[in-house]
Amino acid sequence: MQFSKKRTLWLTLIILLAFGLRLYRSGTYGIYLDEKYTMVISQGIVMEGSNQHDVFFMPGKTYFTPAEFWSPKTIHDFIEANIRGDIGNSPAYYAVLWGWMKVFGLSDFSARFPSVLFSTLLVGLVYIFVRRHFRSESLALLSALIAAVEPFFIAYSHMARNYSFSFFLTLLATHLFLLLLERARNQQKTGGLFVAYGLTFVLSLLSHYLTITVFLCHGIYMLLYVRKPRLWVSFSAVALIGVAVVSLWFIFGAGKYTFQTLAYQAQVYRQAALTNPYNNGFGIILPATIRTVTERSLPIWADLFILSNGLGQIDTLGVRNLLLALVFGLGAGWLLSRYVRRADVPTWVVPVYLALLLIGLPFYTVMKPQYVVVAALPSFAYLLYWALRDDTTREQRPFLVLVTLLAVVPTLFLLLMSFRNGHTYGITQRYSGFSFPYTALLVALILQRMAKLPMAFRVVLVAVTILQGVLVAQLLNRIYDDSAPKYTYFGRPRGPNPHYLVAQKIKEQYAPGDTVLYPSVRLSFRDEVEKTYWPYSIQDAQLTNLYLPKDAAYLQRMDTTQADRIILVKGRTGEKITLFDLDGKTHRY
Repeated sequence: MQFSKKRTLWLTLIILLAFGLRLYRSGTYGIYLDEKYTMVISQGIVMEGSNQHDVFFMPGKTYFTPAEFWSPKTIHDFIEANIRGDIGNSPAYYAVLWGWMKVFGLSDFSARFPSVLFSTLLVGLVYIFVRRHFRSESLALLSALIAAVEPFFIAYSHMARNYSFSFFLTLLATHLFLLLLERARNQQKTGGLFVAYGLTFVLSLLSHYLTITVFLCHGIYMLLYVRKPRLWVSFSAVALIGVAVVSLWFIFGAGKYTFQTLAYQAQVYRQAALTNPYNNGFGIILPATIRTVTERSLPIWADLFILSNGLGQIDTLGVRNLLLALVFGLGAGWLLSRYVRRADVPTWVVPVYLALLLIGLPFYTVMKPQYVVVAALPSFAYLLYWALRDDTTREQRPFLVLVTLLAVVPTLFLLLMSFRNGHTYGITQRYSGFSFPYTALLVALILQRMAKLPMAFRVVLVAVTILQGVLVAQLLNRIYDDSAPKYTYFGRPRGPNPHYLVAQKIKEQYAPGDTVLYPSVRLSFRDEVEKTYWPYSIQDAQLTNLYLPKDAAYLQRMDTTQADRIILVKGRTGEKITLFDLDGKTHRY
């Protein structure tokens, strides 16, 4: 298919939109706990200093300096930091981030920018993927536009974490997988593509272990549709070589502790679910029953599709209201399916259809526009069924089966693991985020079919879609304001990074003879991985030193008499200047 100037312009605008939405306010808020671990792991530093004995824990040594903090690190330091900070997960991402910050410097914005970049590249890859395998440029542009404004992608592009990197790699792997099958059918050379697929397989698994669910979908697809023994041999060889390469990390690197740590965590979370589900320090963790897993997974399923985003919140929308909206919606969906294909739609049909979408409003316990969208969901589902049946060719059906597998299997895997481990802690949107590129395509099919409806039906459903668009825009605004807990983890907005602010003050105000005092919070260890060599936290000192010059000789020490204030003690006068009051957990995000 050839690019036209018009299509190129539209794609360029979509990519620019995606980049702008991801870049906007990406460096506004202070890094949260997981990002703090990202920062130290990428520099080969273990949080709480188990590989910095000579800096913090040397007997008789009272002071330390940034130059000592930044002493050269070995590969063993990076491995230990990965073990203790991220159970041996995501080494490929940390390697990329280390290289990135070597070139562009160490800052919160610099650490987050690879996520912005890969999330933007993902939008372009969605376009390439759909255009190449569905053979529809308009559908590819629409899919890319949906990916560009997807709140999940935007929220995670603001985090110095591996997720955007993993989402890009897994979509690239699926693209290469389909190209391989196509070339094999056409008896073309596949050697280079197999190498690329194998490399992407390895990088994906080493970016996040749960990417295995994507390759599981590839395997299921082969079982359903691939009958050539030579292809099976080739893919098996690539898989075996890839697993062998990844196994090196499990044998010689931090991965050897992964399964041990996961088993321990499963035990801890299961115990918390059984004994203290609501006040355990980890969040709400419930025992895994059909009811609890269904309730926790419903928002995950709903938010996978931008047309149903936010409609799975049982606690705010209410089960009764949702069921009532769906009952009316099923009636509207039946009316749509009954009359939409008729050339002479009776004049009463569309008013009744609209009434079914709105009639529940007086009966809901709260008046919310979300219920109108909920009532339209059966109609959207019918449009998807219609599009899959009538707007696709026989040759495209296997591709759509793969897309459907990729849209649902990662979440199903989470539910299976929830039942296996006995708790609901792992039912989290980010762990099945690999599905979003494919759900964007399914939503694009719905919208494309909507455009072909008779005018009256089209006006009604376009209005509902605009209403949902307004709701999504409000969600994006909350994400930018750092007040969308599901996406940003915070209901109350964070301030700027306090440790970065303190580092700037130290650079401005420090004079020879001064001393910087760091607060020390009493630690409580849960296992040997967490255990350090001092009963007090040195985290505030470590996080501040990340932003100090690597050759600086500022005298610093820990202050075990208080737990909140970072203080500069002037050497000549003994004056104590509070550089920042962390106020307990208020500024320790």
